[in-house]
Amino acid sequence: MEKRELEKLESVELEEVRQSRDLPSPATAQQPRSRAKFSAATIIPVWIALSSGVIIYNNYIYNTLNFKFPVFLVTWHLTFAAIGTRVLQRTTHLLDGAKDVPVSKDMFLRSILPIGLLFSGSLILSNTAYLYLSVAYIQMLKAFTPVAILLITWATRISEPSRKLLLIVLMISSGVAVTSKGERFFSWIGFLIQAGGVGFEATRLVLIQTLLHGLKMDPLVSLHLYAPVCALINLCVIPFTEGLEPFRIVWGSIMGSYSHAMSAVSGEAASNATVSIVGASGELLAAIGEEAAPHITPFFLLTNALLAFLLNIAAVFLVGAGSGLVLTLAGVLKDVLLVAGSVVIWGGSVGMLQALGYSIALCGLVLFKVSGGK
Repeated sequence: MEKRELEKLESVELEEVRQSRDLPSPATAQQPRSRAKFSAATIIPVWIALSSGVIIYNNYIYNTLNFKFPVFLVTWHLTFAAIGTRVLQRTTHLLDGAKDVPVSKDMFLRSILPIGLLFSGSLILSNTAYLYLSVAYIQMLKAFTPVAILLITWATRISEPSRKLLLIVLMISSGVAVTSKGERFFSWIGFLIQAGGVGFEATRLVLIQTLLHGLKMDPLVSLHLYAPVCALINLCVIPFTEGLEPFRIVWGSIMGSYSHAMSAVSGEAASNATVSIVGASGELLAAIGEEAAPHITPFFLLTNALLAFLLNIAAVFLVGAGSGLVLTLAGVLKDVLLVAGSVVIWGGSVGMLQALGYSIALCGLVLFKVSGGK
């Protein structure tokens, strides 16, 4: 009897040992680190401020500082982001999700490269539009993006049209058309450039859903992957669009800032300023009535890129801070505040016809987001 009980005990112990080998050891198991969370009431205002700030700052650089080189500025943003995400990867846990995205040569050629090309095209065109259109009108045109997404998915038979989606397309399209009709400073060049940017962005979003289906990437991980690729693509575009002029202006600004600082330290700033004014008097007189020369400083470039980078960090915390409806309404609020803010800052105007058209387009946009595009 005792012998049988001993055999039973030994068999139970062996079974427990066998099962324990199939389980990870609590002492060595790597538990995922939980990311700090912010309430929707905290992160949404921060995201709105950063998102609006980036757009207003970019427009200030293009049209107030007269630095009309959008391809260069976008390339600088992407270069700053590529470096910044790699610093964050080594110093924080914000990019731990990058470890779950295996990047092979096949994945790079089939997915990352084509999406990166579309991303570059979207950024270049949407930033170039600020040279021709007002900030308010550009935001209104961006409401057409869901329509472009639906048209692409229907044309490629990824999804089938429904009565509800057709109504949404009709609402947004008619709203954008009414908005364009009411635009006082309409430019066909700017309109076509922004329409091209919307087309690139919509195609990029569709490709992400089809080529990267199943991969979970937050905005910061996506930026970590695409920023270097897009920066290199843009560097290849700059010689054919803007040439070396933006590099000369930036380099001259850096050297000028250094010279001014050294002169101030040695007490020669006043005399140098007098000489430079006298020597440039002929050029100043010749420039009267002409477009102001581009003006950019290292301070503007650094703060502008930093603001854009902080926006991507805020977007990481925004995801999961609220429901889809809350985030959609937050996006609508951001667009409305940006339209109103741009009118106040640059003294533009939004007529009743534009306000009506934009309201119709925003209602369609909310319906699209709430329905999940189905």
